[in-house]
Amino acid sequence: MACEFTGENVQKFQFEGSAAAITGAASGIGRALAFELAARGCDVALADLDEAGLESAAKEITATYARRATTRRVDVADPKQIQDFALSAVADFPSLNILINNAGVALLGQFDEFDQAQMAWVMDINFWGVVRGTRAFMPHLQSRPQAHIVNISSIFGIIAPPGQSAYCASKFAVRGFSEALRHELAMSNSTLRLSVVHPGGVKTNIARKARAGAHLRESVSSKELGDRFEQLARTAPAAAAKRIVRGIERNQPRILIGRDAQFLDIIQRFRPATYWALLARAFKRMSV
Repeated sequence: MACEFTGENVQKFQFEGSAAAITGAASGIGRALAFELAARGCDVALADLDEAGLESAAKEITATYARRATTRRVDVADPKQIQDFALSAVADFPSLNILINNAGVALLGQFDEFDQAQMAWVMDINFWGVVRGTRAFMPHLQSRPQAHIVNISSIFGIIAPPGQSAYCASKFAVRGFSEALRHELAMSNSTLRLSVVHPGGVKTNIARKARAGAHLRESVSSKELGDRFEQLARTAPAAAAKRIVRGIERNQPRILIGRDAQFLDIIQRFRPATYWALLARAFKRMSV
């Protein structure tokens, strides 16, 4: 994908000597990003609910790359925990200039199969977690001569399959928020850049850890859904991380992960209101 230029020469991002804060860093894309950035010369501040996963990642990063790695248990649905994470990360790494809002969850079921509280849970983490993280770190990031925010949406922030109404709502919201904020930053000639990421099928545990709707009509376990998803997921987290880091380096506004995401994005562009007629059969195996 081509870079988006804002009427100025955009220099490649310099990772050596930088530092990054990453949510959802104990596994999947978040963990892979921590390793990829450390390999590029970044220190990393890692946040997740999975403390054991965080400690494992930090220990391996320190041993392999001789970079500093801090860990903090953070629930991105809690505004105070996000704010405290930002304060501690900046205190540990005054040169911090990358924020990756990656933490996310999934919910099984169609709209009438989950209740309002369950949808609020998804929005609180997937969308409001991104907003809270951005708000908490943004004042510091804007003070840096070069800085970048990465917000993880999904290919389901571009297309909206049935059975994904809660997840799609959250990921479309991340996309809209990110695009508007990027335009605001450009208008103000800020040194802070922003990319929104739309992964296709990436081999992570999000499906296995999904919650089931309270009124789910068909009994489908998260393990079964995870098995189905894994069969369709083509991209390894390490490959996704490399693609995202390349997007940061080149200041790419939209980062698509995987050929599946690229294909679906094209279909949606050509048939924005009727793409589902073309895609329904391909997605049947993932339906719940």
